[in-house]
Amino acid sequence: MPHIPRRSFLKSVATAIPVSATSQAHQTLAAPVRKKVKITGLKAMVVRGGPDWNMVKVETDSGLAGIGEAYWGRGVKDVILGYLRDIIIGQDPLDIEPLYTKMLRYTGGAGAQAGVTVSAISGVEIALWDLAGKILGAPVCKLLGGQYRDGVRAYWTRSPDNILDPASCRRFAEELKGHPYGIAAIKVDADRIPRLADPQFREPGHDAFGRNLTRQDLSRIAAGFSNVREAVGENIDIAVHCHWEYDWIDALELARAVAPIRPMWLEDPMPPGYSNSWVKLTSASPAPILTGENLYRCEGFEPFILNQACHLIQIDIPKAGGLLESKKIANLAALFYLPVCAHNPASPFGTVASAHCAASIADFRAHEFSPGKLPTEAWEQYVIYDGPVIQDGKIRILDKPGFGIELNEDHVRAHLAPGEEWWD
Repeated sequence: MPHIPRRSFLKSVATAIPVSATSQAHQTLAAPVRKKVKITGLKAMVVRGGPDWNMVKVETDSGLAGIGEAYWGRGVKDVILGYLRDIIIGQDPLDIEPLYTKMLRYTGGAGAQAGVTVSAISGVEIALWDLAGKILGAPVCKLLGGQYRDGVRAYWTRSPDNILDPASCRRFAEELKGHPYGIAAIKVDADRIPRLADPQFREPGHDAFGRNLTRQDLSRIAAGFSNVREAVGENIDIAVHCHWEYDWIDALELARAVAPIRPMWLEDPMPPGYSNSWVKLTSASPAPILTGENLYRCEGFEPFILNQACHLIQIDIPKAGGLLESKKIANLAALFYLPVCAHNPASPFGTVASAHCAASIADFRAHEFSPGKLPTEAWEQYVIYDGPVIQDGKIRILDKPGFGIELNEDHVRAHLAPGEEWWD
């Protein structure tokens, strides 16, 4: 066989393919990014739901817009419109990390290390990811590095009406098992049990400002969670929910009290700031210790991860820094074999957006679903989605550009907070 020079061979192969076909294919692939898109507007509105949800919209000169959601609470909209709008208008929306860095850098005086400012930046960052997915024609989880799962396991934060009453726990279990979402993991309040039995905190040893549990408190908590376990059976996982209130020795006694039900985890039993007491608690606890919902950015999680001060971390993605920052936190946790979970009191929009990040994290365990006092059917009415948001116990990830979800304008308009207007 005669020798054919490599350059001649490649040229002959190229000419064998019809020019029109290759050109059209490349043009089709390049079409979404041919024109450099610019940000033209940033809007925010507050919607009444479980809590009041902070919704965010990034507009562009292409006609495409991205929607995001920041953590609930006052002041977020003020930061978005007062600080962040001028920072990102005129910029390329695909420069997500540079824009995130710029928003942090130019809001230092407004508290860019934590709190409302980081939550506001998170909401804008999430909207930018939705926009990027729409520009590039891909689901956000694909852009975050790839998709590990089609559905993200959901856990429902919900408690029986009276956890100390076995009949009430059985009714709770029946409702849970009969619900169409198929949820098989729940988070139940432990810290409210002492108040259920002693609403005025008048029993000996009770102090409304103290961080202690009495022996009677521990006995009631143990009995209550035993009631829940007996009612729901062994096939539904149970997490024990606290709100950052106990000293480390009381937290350890609480862990021992609930250990017999084999909980998924004991959540936030101590105040959120890092101290060596977290290391001591984690080392001694017979139940897995989880924390993180009140931590911001990688810097907040770093000491817990590096010092093995918990068994699992839990990121509130629309609060802690957004999707890419949460991926960085998860990557750091992966170096120490710490699983990741997601705290989430968001609307169904924010829940799906957060779940896209969860779908891109390898060692992800469970994602919170918390509609508050809303029935689930009312919770879902805020969005337009192809099918239920949650099915077979998982938050569904659709193969659609962006997050694959839109706000239901008619329903949202009817539930705007006082003084708010629809952003169009």
